[in-house]
Amino acid sequence: QQGVTRWAMAGRSRAKLEEVRDLIGAPADTPLVVADADDPASLKAMAESTGVVLTTVGPYQLYGAPLIAACVAAGTAYVDLCGEPAWMRHMIDAHHAEAQRTGARIVFSCGFDSIPFDLGVLTLQECARAKYGHPAPRVKGRVRAMQGGFSGGTAASLKAT
Repeated sequence: QQGVTRWAMAGRSRAKLEEVRDLIGAPADTPLVVADADDPASLKAMAESTGVVLTTVGPYQLYGAPLIAACVAAGTAYVDLCGEPAWMRHMIDAHHAEAQRTGARIVFSCGFDSIPFDLGVLTLQECARAKYGHPAPRVKGRVRAMQGGFSGGTAASLKAT
């Protein structure tokens, strides 16, 4: 159905998915998909049932390859928030040709390192177009300070590297 966004939550445990769905206030009829990186058939079924899979399960070098393979085979877009460049290169080399054939798109690093800058540049370019009639030819960004630290997933990725 054009213009309608449908979504589902996926994970290894239906009980935990129900708990998280309720915790975030998602509608009770939000579809729940049980899928596990150690169960290729479950990943295949999930990838074949959707147009896009957004995953936040890392370390990707330990858990991500089977999901990318399932998405590429199904022609499904794969999106993550990976920050593991050597693994990303390996996945591109392994799956690029097949992804081109099936129409799958592999999009890495859609997390903290990317989103604030992408949105910042988008907003800046919209303002530049409105004020000057054209986008800025070059944009630089810097992080001066942050609060917080590594997430458990980031720490696990560093350890696995």
